[in-house]
Amino acid sequence: MKLTQIADIVHPSDSKILLLVLDGLGGLPLETGGRTELETARTPNLDALLPAGGCGLHDPVAKGITPGSGPGHLGLFGYDPLVYTIGRGVLEALGIEFDLRDGDVAVRGNFCTVDDRGDIEDRRAGRLPTEESAPLCELLDEIQVPGATWFVRPVKEHRFLVVARPDEPLESDIDDTDPEMTGVPPLPVTARSEASRPLAGMFAAWVDEARETLASQPSGNMVLLRGFAQLPDWPRFPDVFGVRAFAAAAYPMYRGVARLVGMEAAAVDDGLEALAAELERRIDDYDFFFLHVKGTDKAGEDGDFDRKVAIIEEVDAVVPRLLAAGPDVVLVTGDHSTPALMRSHSWHPVPFLMHGGPSRRESATSFGETGCQSGSLGRLHSWELMPLAAARAGRFAKYGA
Repeated sequence: MKLTQIADIVHPSDSKILLLVLDGLGGLPLETGGRTELETARTPNLDALLPAGGCGLHDPVAKGITPGSGPGHLGLFGYDPLVYTIGRGVLEALGIEFDLRDGDVAVRGNFCTVDDRGDIEDRRAGRLPTEESAPLCELLDEIQVPGATWFVRPVKEHRFLVVARPDEPLESDIDDTDPEMTGVPPLPVTARSEASRPLAGMFAAWVDEARETLASQPSGNMVLLRGFAQLPDWPRFPDVFGVRAFAAAAYPMYRGVARLVGMEAAAVDDGLEALAAELERRIDDYDFFFLHVKGTDKAGEDGDFDRKVAIIEEVDAVVPRLLAAGPDVVLVTGDHSTPALMRSHSWHPVPFLMHGGPSRRESATSFGETGCQSGSLGRLHSWELMPLAAARAGRFAKYGA
């Protein structure tokens, strides 16, 4: 169903919807027949939501496809990521509230560390702290390549933003330079189309300058670029679902994807207490709330099974406080799976739990991959979850005669 068709059946309501995203929630057992991180975690409060709701699995993009964070979240907001595609650069720019303009080309950057041969030793430069990466961004901000005006801004930790403001309109269909592995050099800046060659040449020159500028750094002596993108013209989430929408996240990229679709977004401290306090503070002012938890994904990428379990348990402990704030419908899920076993995003379907509104009997008694596999809500595409939550919240009229 198209987003414009959804907007046509929106029904006025005072109900409130909470989307709680545990980034990279889905996991795998460390050994055959074992339990995943979510199944290992003690989650009595999440489990207690099942009888008055339901659970299932969702595919963020399609079966067998490993999603990035941008597509993963767009799907949760109701946007089919195979239709609505966007590079990560725009999300980072909006996340830090950079004045991104039509025609600007935004790119997400990572400081990385390379050896004497130019091969990547660490794709994240040891997760360089923001206080150390910000001065490096100031150095890169001085680089200017003819044909555009250039901006570099720190984002968080090893992440930064590069924006090129071309002197004339240019195409930006350019491949990432991050090979997503160590022991090999960064990839060259490569245009995917003839029309994108001029801009690719400018970025290649910028990368050469960046390499020289950072050469003396003990860590973070090179850059990787991902997600070349320009501002799109998409339907806005508040118009599609008829809600006043608010997002809270510690990491800028997630505020960026929320702002991209028209939500208001606020930065919060990286912790569950801050998220709960933000929901309590805003509950009367908005109808839809997106709260983002990053720690589950970081633990998965670090291969730390036990830490991911502990973070899930910390989320479970704050669930009563979130419910007390007064949402009518609660959707708990992840944007993708990040099994500690794999130390990366994966293609595995993601468990979800939906609580509130009219529902049928749920046979699952605990929130985990195995229970969700046989859950009453089945296996869905991620972009089907938001319409389902809106329907449970009484926000849709009948479709057709």
